[in-house]
Amino acid sequence: MEMISPEEKQKLTEQLEEMKAKRPEISQRIAEARELGDLKENADYHAAREDQGVNEARIRQLEERLGKAMVMGEDSSVPDDMVFLGATVKLRNVDSEDEMLYRLVGEATGVFSEEVIEVTSTSPMGSSLMRARIGEVIRVNLPRGIKRFEIVEIIT
Repeated sequence: MEMISPEEKQKLTEQLEEMKAKRPEISQRIAEARELGDLKENADYHAAREDQGVNEARIRQLEERLGKAMVMGEDSSVPDDMVFLGATVKLRNVDSEDEMLYRLVGEATGVFSEEVIEVTSTSPMGSSLMRARIGEVIRVNLPRGIKRFEIVEIIT
C-alpha cells in the first residue's frame, strides 16, 4: 500500500479528471479521421487511436493508484510533534550544525526548490523521518556514510 499526502491525492485526482475530460476530444479526432477514408494509410486516425490508448492507460493507472493509496495526515489522532507524510521538517545536522528543511512525500513531484528538499517515504532519509518526534536524533544511512540529524521543528 502506497502512502500519499492529502496534497498528492488532490493532484492525482485533478490529473485523473483532466485525462477523463480528454476522452470526448480524442473520440472526436478519431471520428474526423475516419471520415477521411482509408484507415490503413490514415496517419491522423492512427495518431488519435494511439493518443486514446495512452490516455486510457494513464486513467487506469491513476484510478488504481488512488484506489490503493492510503492518505496520511487525514487522521486527527496523529500527534503534532510527530513526523508524517506531507510534513515539512527542519533538521539540524548533528556534526556540522547546518539546518535544512525537508518535506516528506509519498512520491517525488520533480519540483526542485532551494528552500525545501523533498524526500520520499521509501528513501533512507524518509524512512528515518517517518514517525520521528521533535527533539529526536535520527540516523540516516546515506551513500557517503551514516549521518545524524536532530529534528528541530515540524513546520506543517
